Amino acid sequence: MKILVTGGAGFIGSNVVDAYVDAGHDVVVMDNLFTGKWENVNPGARFFLMDIRSDEVIKVFEKEKFDIVNHHAAQMSVPASVEDPMFDADVNVKGFLNLLEASRQTDVGKVIFISSGGAIYGEAEEYPTSEDYPPQPLSPYAVTKTVSEQYLAFYRHQYGLDYMVLRYANVYGPRQAPHGEAGVVAVFMDRLLAGRPVTLYHFPDEPGGMIRDYCFVGDVVRANLLALEKGSCDAVNIGTGRETRTLELFEMIFDAVKDVRPDLDRALRTPERGSSRPGDISRSCLIVEKAEQVIGFKAEYSLVEGLEQTMKWRVACK
Repeated sequence: MKILVTGGAGFIGSNVVDAYVDAGHDVVVMDNLFTGKWENVNPGARFFLMDIRSDEVIKVFEKEKFDIVNHHAAQMSVPASVEDPMFDADVNVKGFLNLLEASRQTDVGKVIFISSGGAIYGEAEEYPTSEDYPPQPLSPYAVTKTVSEQYLAFYRHQYGLDYMVLRYANVYGPRQAPHGEAGVVAVFMDRLLAGRPVTLYHFPDEPGGMIRDYCFVGDVVRANLLALEKGSCDAVNIGTGRETRTLELFEMIFDAVKDVRPDLDRALRTPERGSSRPGDISRSCLIVEKAEQVIGFKAEYSLVEGLEQTMKWRVACK
Protein backbone atom coordinates (compact mmCIF):
# COMPACT_ATOMS: atom_id res chain seq x y z
CA MET A 1 0.00 0.00 0.00
CA LYS A 2 1.02 3.60 -0.50
CA ILE A 3 0.49 5.35 2.83
CA LEU A 4 0.73 8.98 3.90
CA VAL A 5 1.55 9.51 7.57
CA THR A 6 1.04 13.10 8.66
CA GLY A 7 3.09 14.00 11.71
CA GLY A 8 5.42 11.15 10.78
CA ALA A 9 8.44 12.89 12.32
CA GLY A 10 6.76 13.09 15.72
CA PHE A 11 6.74 10.72 18.67
CA ILE A 12 3.94 8.31 17.77
CA GLY A 13 3.82 9.00 14.05
CA SER A 14 7.49 8.14 13.51
CA ASN A 15 7.10 4.83 15.34
CA VAL A 16 4.12 4.04 13.10
CA VAL A 17 6.14 4.96 10.00
CA ASP A 18 8.91 2.57 11.06
CA ALA A 19 6.42 -0.28 11.35
CA TYR A 20 4.80 0.51 7.99
CA VAL A 21 8.19 0.62 6.26
CA ASP A 22 9.25 -2.64 7.93
CA ALA A 23 6.01 -4.24 6.72
CA GLY A 24 6.96 -3.37 3.13
CA HIS A 25 4.60 -0.49 2.50
CA ASP A 26 5.41 2.56 0.35
CA VAL A 27 5.39 5.34 2.97
CA VAL A 28 5.33 9.12 2.63
CA VAL A 29 5.78 11.43 5.63
CA MET A 30 4.33 14.95 5.81
CA ASP A 31 5.50 17.05 8.76
CA ASN A 32 6.26 20.73 9.36
CA LEU A 33 8.80 19.82 12.09
CA PHE A 34 7.07 22.18 14.53
CA THR A 35 7.39 19.47 17.16
CA GLY A 36 8.68 16.60 15.00
CA LYS A 37 12.38 15.94 14.50
CA TRP A 38 14.53 15.24 11.46
CA GLU A 39 16.23 12.36 13.22
CA ASN A 40 12.87 10.60 13.64
CA VAL A 41 12.24 10.40 9.89
CA ASN A 42 12.69 6.86 8.59
CA PRO A 43 15.20 6.86 5.67
CA GLY A 44 12.97 4.34 3.92
CA ALA A 45 10.14 6.89 3.65
CA ARG A 46 9.85 9.90 1.37
CA PHE A 47 9.57 13.17 3.26
CA PHE A 48 7.65 16.37 2.55
CA LEU A 49 8.43 19.34 4.78
CA MET A 50 4.92 20.75 4.76
CA ASP A 51 2.19 22.05 7.03
CA ILE A 52 -1.12 20.20 6.69
CA ARG A 53 -2.85 23.58 6.26
CA SER A 54 -0.79 24.40 3.15
CA ASP A 55 -2.35 24.91 -0.28
CA GLU A 56 0.43 22.64 -1.58
CA VAL A 57 -1.04 19.58 0.15
CA ILE A 58 -3.34 18.78 -2.78
CA LYS A 59 -0.33 18.66 -5.14
CA VAL A 60 1.29 15.98 -3.01
CA PHE A 61 -1.93 13.95 -3.06
CA GLU A 62 -2.28 14.32 -6.82
CA LYS A 63 1.30 13.20 -7.37
CA GLU A 64 1.37 10.27 -4.94
CA LYS A 65 -2.18 8.82 -5.18
CA PHE A 66 -2.36 7.42 -1.65
CA ASP A 67 -4.28 4.29 -0.69
CA ILE A 68 -4.27 5.22 3.02
CA VAL A 69 -3.94 8.49 4.94
CA ASN A 70 -2.83 8.01 8.54
CA HIS A 71 -3.37 11.32 10.32
CA HIS A 72 -1.18 11.86 13.37
CA ALA A 73 -0.31 15.55 12.85
CA ALA A 74 -1.93 17.73 15.51
CA GLN A 75 -1.65 20.46 18.07
CA MET A 76 -1.63 17.96 20.92
CA SER A 77 -1.30 19.94 24.15
CA VAL A 78 -4.44 20.40 26.25
CA PRO A 79 -3.07 23.42 28.20
CA ALA A 80 -1.89 25.04 24.95
CA SER A 81 -5.35 24.56 23.43
CA VAL A 82 -6.89 26.43 26.36
CA GLU A 83 -4.33 29.19 25.98
CA ASP A 84 -4.82 29.59 22.23
CA PRO A 85 -8.00 27.88 20.99
CA MET A 86 -7.81 29.69 17.64
CA PHE A 87 -4.46 28.10 16.78
CA ASP A 88 -5.65 24.74 18.07
CA ALA A 89 -8.70 24.81 15.80
CA ASP A 90 -6.68 26.11 12.85
CA VAL A 91 -4.33 23.11 12.97
CA ASN A 92 -6.65 20.37 14.19
CA VAL A 93 -9.81 21.28 12.26
CA LYS A 94 -8.78 23.40 9.28
CA GLY A 95 -5.68 21.30 8.69
CA PHE A 96 -7.68 18.08 8.85
CA LEU A 97 -10.32 19.43 6.46
CA ASN A 98 -7.53 20.26 4.03
CA LEU A 99 -6.47 16.61 4.13
CA LEU A 100 -10.05 15.35 3.78
CA GLU A 101 -10.64 17.51 0.74
CA ALA A 102 -7.45 16.25 -0.85
CA SER A 103 -8.43 12.68 0.04
CA ARG A 104 -11.84 12.78 -1.57
CA GLN A 105 -10.50 14.59 -4.66
CA THR A 106 -7.82 11.93 -5.24
CA ASP A 107 -9.83 8.82 -4.29
CA VAL A 108 -7.97 7.87 -1.12
CA GLY A 109 -9.20 4.47 0.03
CA LYS A 110 -9.22 5.01 3.78
CA VAL A 111 -8.37 7.57 6.45
CA ILE A 112 -7.02 6.40 9.81
CA PHE A 113 -7.75 9.25 12.20
CA ILE A 114 -6.06 9.58 15.58
CA SER A 115 -8.49 10.80 18.20
CA SER A 116 -8.21 10.97 21.98
CA GLY A 117 -10.01 8.62 24.32
CA GLY A 118 -8.10 10.36 27.08
CA ALA A 119 -9.79 13.70 26.34
CA ILE A 120 -13.03 13.58 24.35
CA TYR A 121 -15.09 11.79 27.04
CA GLY A 122 -14.40 14.53 29.60
CA GLU A 123 -15.41 13.77 33.19
CA ALA A 124 -17.43 10.77 32.07
CA GLU A 125 -20.22 9.39 34.25
CA GLU A 126 -19.53 5.99 32.68
CA TYR A 127 -16.17 4.94 34.09
CA PRO A 128 -14.16 3.21 32.73
CA THR A 129 -15.50 4.62 29.50
CA SER A 130 -16.66 2.83 26.36
CA GLU A 131 -17.00 4.09 22.80
CA ASP A 132 -20.77 4.30 23.29
CA TYR A 133 -20.43 7.15 25.77
CA PRO A 134 -21.24 10.48 24.05
CA PRO A 135 -18.23 12.82 23.90
CA GLN A 136 -18.22 15.55 26.56
CA PRO A 137 -15.10 17.54 25.62
CA LEU A 138 -13.79 19.91 28.30
CA SER A 139 -10.90 21.50 26.40
CA PRO A 140 -10.53 23.06 22.94
CA TYR A 141 -8.21 20.17 22.02
CA ALA A 142 -10.92 17.65 22.89
CA VAL A 143 -13.49 19.71 20.99
CA THR A 144 -11.38 19.59 17.82
CA LYS A 145 -10.99 15.82 18.05
CA THR A 146 -14.74 15.40 18.51
CA VAL A 147 -15.55 17.70 15.58
CA SER A 148 -13.02 15.92 13.38
CA GLU A 149 -14.73 12.59 14.01
CA GLN A 150 -18.01 14.20 12.95
CA TYR A 151 -16.41 15.52 9.76
CA LEU A 152 -15.30 11.97 8.96
CA ALA A 153 -18.90 10.78 9.22
CA PHE A 154 -19.95 13.57 6.86
CA TYR A 155 -17.28 12.70 4.28
CA ARG A 156 -18.37 9.07 4.45
CA HIS A 157 -22.02 10.02 3.94
CA GLN A 158 -21.35 12.57 1.20
CA TYR A 159 -18.42 11.07 -0.68
CA GLY A 160 -18.12 7.45 0.44
CA LEU A 161 -14.72 7.99 2.09
CA ASP A 162 -13.88 5.05 4.37
CA TYR A 163 -12.27 5.72 7.74
CA MET A 164 -11.24 4.23 11.06
CA VAL A 165 -10.88 6.23 14.29
CA LEU A 166 -8.34 5.21 16.93
CA ARG A 167 -9.07 6.90 20.27
CA TYR A 168 -5.78 6.77 22.14
CA ALA A 169 -5.33 6.59 25.88
CA ASN A 170 -2.20 8.33 27.24
CA VAL A 171 0.63 7.04 25.06
CA TYR A 172 4.25 6.89 26.23
CA GLY A 173 7.50 5.39 25.02
CA PRO A 174 10.68 6.04 23.01
CA ARG A 175 10.89 9.42 21.20
CA GLN A 176 8.30 11.09 23.42
CA ALA A 177 9.08 14.76 23.98
CA PRO A 178 8.99 15.99 27.60
CA HIS A 179 6.27 18.61 27.25
CA GLY A 180 2.52 18.68 27.75
CA GLU A 181 0.38 16.46 29.97
CA ALA A 182 0.55 13.65 27.44
CA GLY A 183 4.33 13.63 27.94
CA VAL A 184 4.26 13.07 31.69
CA VAL A 185 6.40 9.90 31.51
CA ALA A 186 9.05 11.75 29.50
CA VAL A 187 8.88 14.75 31.83
CA PHE A 188 9.33 12.66 34.97
CA MET A 189 12.17 10.60 33.48
CA ASP A 190 14.08 13.56 32.09
CA ARG A 191 13.86 15.61 35.27
CA LEU A 192 14.89 12.75 37.55
CA LEU A 193 17.75 11.71 35.27
CA ALA A 194 18.95 15.31 35.49
CA GLY A 195 18.60 15.27 39.30
CA ARG A 196 15.78 17.82 39.27
CA PRO A 197 12.50 17.74 41.24
CA VAL A 198 9.21 16.69 39.69
CA THR A 199 5.90 18.54 40.00
CA LEU A 200 2.80 16.43 40.49
CA TYR A 201 -0.36 18.24 39.37
CA HIS A 202 -3.56 17.25 41.13
CA PHE A 203 -7.06 18.33 42.10
CA PRO A 204 -7.51 19.49 45.76
CA ASP A 205 -9.33 16.35 46.91
CA GLU A 206 -7.07 13.92 45.02
CA PRO A 207 -3.52 14.17 46.44
CA GLY A 208 -2.52 10.99 44.60
CA GLY A 209 -2.91 12.84 41.33
CA MET A 210 -5.06 12.25 38.29
CA ILE A 211 -5.99 8.82 36.96
CA ARG A 212 -4.93 7.84 33.46
CA ASP A 213 -4.74 4.78 31.22
CA TYR A 214 -1.11 4.56 30.02
CA CYS A 215 -0.51 2.65 26.78
CA PHE A 216 2.97 1.82 25.43
CA VAL A 217 3.74 3.13 21.94
CA GLY A 218 4.70 -0.36 20.75
CA ASP A 219 1.12 -1.47 21.35
CA VAL A 220 -0.26 1.63 19.64
CA VAL A 221 1.87 0.89 16.59
CA ARG A 222 0.26 -2.56 16.29
CA ALA A 223 -3.17 -0.94 16.32
CA ASN A 224 -2.14 1.23 13.37
CA LEU A 225 -0.92 -1.83 11.47
CA LEU A 226 -4.18 -3.67 12.10
CA ALA A 227 -6.28 -0.66 11.08
CA LEU A 228 -4.83 -0.73 7.57
CA GLU A 229 -7.07 -3.64 6.63
CA LYS A 230 -9.53 -3.99 9.51
CA GLY A 231 -12.30 -1.71 10.76
CA SER A 232 -14.55 0.53 8.70
CA CYS A 233 -16.48 3.68 9.61
CA ASP A 234 -16.03 3.01 13.30
CA ALA A 235 -14.17 4.23 16.38
CA VAL A 236 -12.29 2.14 18.96
CA ASN A 237 -10.49 2.92 22.19
CA ILE A 238 -6.78 2.08 22.15
CA GLY A 239 -5.54 1.56 25.68
CA THR A 240 -4.99 -1.01 28.40
CA GLY A 241 -8.13 -0.63 30.51
CA ARG A 242 -5.91 -0.25 33.59
CA GLU A 243 -5.97 2.92 35.69
CA THR A 244 -2.87 4.48 37.24
CA ARG A 245 -2.66 7.54 39.49
CA THR A 246 0.08 10.05 38.75
CA LEU A 247 1.75 9.47 42.13
CA GLU A 248 1.91 5.73 41.46
CA LEU A 249 3.40 6.41 38.03
CA PHE A 250 5.97 8.74 39.56
CA GLU A 251 7.03 6.16 42.14
CA MET A 252 7.48 3.53 39.43
CA ILE A 253 9.58 5.92 37.36
CA PHE A 254 11.64 6.97 40.38
CA ASP A 255 12.51 3.32 41.04
CA ALA A 256 13.41 2.81 37.37
CA VAL A 257 15.69 5.87 37.40
CA LYS A 258 17.23 4.78 40.70
CA ASP A 259 18.27 1.52 39.01
CA VAL A 260 20.36 3.40 36.44
CA ARG A 261 21.35 6.28 38.73
CA PRO A 262 22.08 4.79 42.19
CA ASP A 263 23.30 8.22 43.34
CA LEU A 264 19.85 9.78 42.78
CA ASP A 265 19.01 12.11 45.67
CA ARG A 266 16.37 10.39 47.81
CA ALA A 267 14.87 13.80 48.60
CA LEU A 268 13.56 13.78 45.03
CA ARG A 269 11.29 10.86 45.92
CA THR A 270 8.82 13.36 47.36
CA PRO A 271 7.45 15.31 44.37
CA GLU A 272 6.54 18.98 44.50
CA ARG A 273 2.84 19.76 44.23
CA GLY A 274 0.95 21.84 41.71
CA SER A 275 -2.73 22.64 41.15
CA SER A 276 -4.57 21.09 38.21
CA ARG A 277 -4.27 23.10 35.01
CA PRO A 278 -7.00 24.48 32.74
CA GLY A 279 -8.46 21.67 30.65
CA ASP A 280 -7.32 18.89 33.01
CA ILE A 281 -9.76 16.11 33.85
CA SER A 282 -9.50 14.14 37.09
CA ARG A 283 -9.75 10.63 35.70
CA SER A 284 -9.65 8.79 32.40
CA CYS A 285 -9.62 5.05 31.80
CA LEU A 286 -10.93 3.24 28.74
CA ILE A 287 -12.97 0.12 28.11
CA VAL A 288 -10.96 -1.57 25.37
CA GLU A 289 -12.76 -4.77 24.37
CA LYS A 290 -14.26 -3.28 21.20
CA ALA A 291 -10.80 -2.80 19.66
CA GLU A 292 -10.17 -6.54 19.93
CA GLN A 293 -13.53 -7.30 18.30
CA VAL A 294 -13.19 -4.79 15.45
CA ILE A 295 -9.48 -4.76 14.53
CA GLY A 296 -8.02 -7.59 16.63
CA PHE A 297 -6.08 -5.30 18.95
CA LYS A 298 -5.22 -5.97 22.58
CA ALA A 299 -2.45 -4.23 24.52
CA GLU A 300 0.41 -6.58 25.42
CA TYR A 301 2.84 -4.42 27.42
CA SER A 302 2.37 -3.93 31.15
CA LEU A 303 3.22 -0.48 32.50
CA VAL A 304 6.37 -1.87 34.13
CA GLU A 305 7.53 -3.44 30.85
CA GLY A 306 6.79 -0.30 28.88
CA LEU A 307 8.61 1.92 31.35
CA GLU A 308 11.64 -0.39 31.19
CA GLN A 309 11.78 -0.08 27.40
CA THR A 310 11.32 3.68 27.59
CA MET A 311 14.05 4.06 30.21
CA LYS A 312 16.53 2.09 28.12
CA TRP A 313 15.91 4.43 25.21
CA ARG A 314 16.17 7.62 27.26
CA VAL A 315 19.41 6.51 28.93
CA ALA A 316 20.88 5.58 25.55
CA CYS A 317 20.03 9.05 24.24
CA LYS A 318 21.69 10.88 27.13
